[in-house]
Amino acid sequence: MFLQILILIAGLFLVVMGAEWLVDGASSVARKAGISEFVIGLTIVGFGTSCPELVVSLTGALQGSADISVGNVIGSNIFNTLLILGTTALVTPVAMTAANRRMDIPLTLLVSFLLIFCGMSHSLLGIGAADRLSRVEGIVFLVIMAAYLYYCFKIGKGASEGDSEEKVRSTFTSVLLILAGLAGLIAGGQLFVNSAVNIAQAAGVSEKFIAITLLAGGTSLPELATCIVAAAKRKDQLALGNILGSNVMNILLILGTSSIVTPLSLAGINIVDAIALLASMVLIWVFAYTGKRDKIDRWEGGILLLAYLAYMIFLFKKL
Repeated sequence: MFLQILILIAGLFLVVMGAEWLVDGASSVARKAGISEFVIGLTIVGFGTSCPELVVSLTGALQGSADISVGNVIGSNIFNTLLILGTTALVTPVAMTAANRRMDIPLTLLVSFLLIFCGMSHSLLGIGAADRLSRVEGIVFLVIMAAYLYYCFKIGKGASEGDSEEKVRSTFTSVLLILAGLAGLIAGGQLFVNSAVNIAQAAGVSEKFIAITLLAGGTSLPELATCIVAAAKRKDQLALGNILGSNVMNILLILGTSSIVTPLSLAGINIVDAIALLASMVLIWVFAYTGKRDKIDRWEGGILLLAYLAYMIFLFKKL
């Protein structure tokens, strides 16, 4: 038990330091390249922190366990939107730009709806294999992802919000920080989750509790740590980009790639998970136009956390 506690602490330390290095390196790259921190968060940071989901989903697809691939993405996106964004907003109100309201948030909602539609359209319309994400649909997902990235880099160029008083590191140092940060986040998150599960099992905690809390949130731990650190450093656009970028990449890139490897069954998507996924993004869109329209305030972050708590309570009762 003592060894597991030491591993838990070491994993948490790696996660925190990894988030610190990643945020610093990504911010430096944004300033040097003249690209907005939101776009850097959406792309470099978003892809990096989605690596655990990519590994889990691809492994599930290769092993024929589509429920793992799809369930991992849906659970992670709900976790990202409600718990991570809610926690980030409590640390500091999250800035919201006109482009976020006009394009980024609606697109994230659209791709979430697209996933749910693909899960129901075959059986409803009588086309193709029932409730399955086909290889063709996977290719469409990847094309949409590529088009969105092109759009983001096109409008994000020359829009850097970097603070001129911050130290600008060399490109080599910035890239090294990003790579070290990602390695720390992924390795530390794995150590933390594994040791936490071992400690919980030794303490007699039920498998249901472990599955819903530790394992469900484990792959999103890099996003959580990165967003909290980014918020503490007043880089809330980078945090928002990380959350929205992770959600978009989880669906378009990860499920798109996984479905090309092997068509994914979407029969495991239940109505409650679908509603929670779509409602979480609708809630963010509503917040973008209420209160102070340029940010998600702390009270709105509190509502997101309460919504996540309600979702967790429902899952516990369901199991």
